[in-house]
Amino acid sequence: MEYAYARVSTKGQNLDRQIIDLVKEGIKKKNIFIDKESGKDFNRCAYKKLYRKLKEGDLLIIKSLDRLGRDYKLIKEEWNKITLTKKANIKVIDMPLLCTFNSYYGQQMLNTLITNLALELLAYLAEYERNCIKQRQKEGIKAAKDRGVKFGRKPIQLKTWES
Repeated sequence: MEYAYARVSTKGQNLDRQIIDLVKEGIKKKNIFIDKESGKDFNRCAYKKLYRKLKEGDLLIIKSLDRLGRDYKLIKEEWNKITLTKKANIKVIDMPLLCTFNSYYGQQMLNTLITNLALELLAYLAEYERNCIKQRQKEGIKAAKDRGVKFGRKPIQLKTWES
């Protein structure tokens, strides 16, 4: 069976780009699992459902590795759970090197090595980008506060009632 996973970090972000590419890969829309949550961990509703559905020999397609997650260690752990424990395959559209089902006889060890090296690098970059986003956000908030921008809800005036 073939499944796909698409993710954006917030409800306001658009998934169209990912969905279009996943459908082009031949995935039926009913087999595309979608989350609108942070990639900091794998505690995501649709992802958990997808993971439970995956069986040996199934194929999971994602647009890019950072759609799977943003934490270096957790991406590697999840990748291994899918490919080694579940014995399912993964295809990353934007990175053909990260395709686990393209191994042909005699090249399997080399393909595994290349996949593992690419996975290490890309998982690191996904986490690095997440850290950069958080740093830019922190700097932006500080700059706004320095300009006098107030954050949060406006205080409400409480009335006191006398008996």
